[in-house]
Amino acid sequence: MLAKLTSKNQLTLPKSAVDSVGATEYFDVEVRAGQIVLTPVRIQRGDAVRAKLAALGLGDADVSDAVRWARGGPKGAVAAEPPATYTAAGPRGSRLAARKKAPRTR
Repeated sequence: MLAKLTSKNQLTLPKSAVDSVGATEYFDVEVRAGQIVLTPVRIQRGDAVRAKLAALGLGDADVSDAVRWARGGPKGAVAAEPPATYTAAGPRGSRLAARKKAPRTR
């Protein structure tokens, strides 16, 4: 099979070659003995994050501590979402209603 490299270093792979390796969006590119070798890569975002955390030696407790620190809570506190303070009129509805002026009387 023949593929042409464009002036912008783009390469269109033959459909039969891509179909034979299955659906993939990314390829690992490696040069071996003067040949360019493309290996299909299926990106698993969650798995990639877990692998990176493992490579850095970070565990669940480290992640929990980081989240707690980012939210500004004390050490040992349970991180939770703040309660919603919205009314049916929206987050500023009560303040806007309080600012309305009473109608003038003559």
